[in-house]
Amino acid sequence: MTDRFFARDEYFMRLAIREAELACEHEDVPIGAVLVREGEVIAAAHNERELREDPTAHAEILALREAARALGSWRVLDSVLYVTLEPCAMCAGAVVLARVPRVVFGAPDPQAGACGSVLDVLSEPRLNHRPEVAGGLLAEECGALLSAFFALRR
Repeated sequence: MTDRFFARDEYFMRLAIREAELACEHEDVPIGAVLVREGEVIAAAHNERELREDPTAHAEILALREAARALGSWRVLDSVLYVTLEPCAMCAGAVVLARVPRVVFGAPDPQAGACGSVLDVLSEPRLNHRPEVAGGLLAEECGALLSAFFALRR
């Protein structure tokens, strides 16, 4: 994992933050994801686990599904996934299977993060695909959304 970011990374992470804010409208944990290919957003989603009553309705999974439909392929090549919270094991596994070449996340997840915090699925040498990972982009803003959400529920 690196903390190397490119000029447009902040712009796309801010779009992911906007997606995360939408999750609060239906009392879901505010996590947002945006998939970008050739400088264009091809998919955007936010957590909908509560809304759909579906444990797999994470922002990353929903964005990957939308991107696959848009591209007409399960391979989401030549893309970057921006997500406000470090992906969990399920989402990291889906990133590997979709062949996403780069993942940029905001806040680390010390409880369930699978990009280096708890596990490191995306760097696992035994898997057939290892995306580049850059973490910590706008981490304070991304973390503040989560902290505010959980503060209201305690």
